[in-house]
Amino acid sequence: MLLIARAATGVFGAALMPCTLSLLRGMFHDRSQRRLAIAVWATGFAAGGAIGPIVGGVLLEHVFWGSIFLIAVPFLLPLLVLAPVLVKESRDPSPGAFDVISILLSMLTFAPVVFAIKHAATVGFDLVTVAAALLGIAAGFLFVRRLLTQRNPLLDVRLFAVPAFSGSVLVNLLSVFSFVGLLYFLAQHLQLVLGMSPLEAGLMLIPGTVAMVVASLLVVRWVRVVPPAVLMAIGLALAASAHLTFALTGGHGPLVLIIGAFAALSVGIGMAETLSNDIIVASVPPAKAGAASAVSETAYELGAVLGTSVLGGILAASYAANLVLPAGLTATEQSEASQTLAGALTVADGLPSAVGETLIDSARTAFDSGIVMTSTVGALLMAGAVVLALRTVRGQRA
Repeated sequence: MLLIARAATGVFGAALMPCTLSLLRGMFHDRSQRRLAIAVWATGFAAGGAIGPIVGGVLLEHVFWGSIFLIAVPFLLPLLVLAPVLVKESRDPSPGAFDVISILLSMLTFAPVVFAIKHAATVGFDLVTVAAALLGIAAGFLFVRRLLTQRNPLLDVRLFAVPAFSGSVLVNLLSVFSFVGLLYFLAQHLQLVLGMSPLEAGLMLIPGTVAMVVASLLVVRWVRVVPPAVLMAIGLALAASAHLTFALTGGHGPLVLIIGAFAALSVGIGMAETLSNDIIVASVPPAKAGAASAVSETAYELGAVLGTSVLGGILAASYAANLVLPAGLTATEQSEASQTLAGALTVADGLPSAVGETLIDSARTAFDSGIVMTSTVGALLMAGAVVLALRTVRGQRA
């Protein structure tokens, strides 16, 4: 039931978010006003990212765990009533047909490729990896070929021939990849290594979230005098520096350094996301804003999936490779402790104190060694994103 409900939130969330960005494109025709509106829109992600862990931490500590789902209902019901009244409608005057075959081909493109990347990161490069990747590539070829032959396709892939559009989409994907990937291991490090409660860990993320909100709004002013490509490159370089900080320290630095690195990442991602989304919707005719917004949202979701699965897979593989298990554990205890740090801490609670402490120390050391490898990959990807932004977005002006 939980998996089905989660899939439903994914479906409806994926249908909702592109609409919000495309509505902004229709409401604000002035470029500077639209960029500010997109900045405010982007800060909604940041505010949710800060409030969610804090509220969730409070609920998990004081109420039953199902309350983290119920808390959304009082906010969604008024939105259901007020949105049709307050939001100005916009639509494509000649929308394409509901192309079921293209939808299935798109799913058959992304799912095997994501699986192949995750499988390679966790299990290794084998025939399963190759078969999944080839299946995704073949489906992707058929998907693009089908779209190119249609007069009014589900997705106009010719948009990707515009360097600024395709570059901004990739920057969007890599930015979210970087942000979610770092947040994935940072939350675990704060709670499972440093021993913070969920609420305390959430509070540690507030400075970074506030910094993201401020940077998203200020970049609207900065872009009036500095080219977007330069500002995007600066933001992505800040994100790279945050990953590099964790790669060099392995999470062992002082707490202020950890909070500062996350703040630098948040500032950089806030800048890059605001500008990339503005360029994406500005690169297409207003009637195609919905399609462009859907591409942007797909890049966002794919970046989140890859950030969690790829960097999470690398972290899990490094953890398992570096974990040294003490003698005397049963096969079940060895398996549970080798999978995750949380599993090792659970196993340690049931062991004699000396053996349990040995396992905890080894597990935390193995986890932090995984942070080094994961952050190194993140830093390299962000360095590549800097080059990508400078080459593809070059020439764009405020």
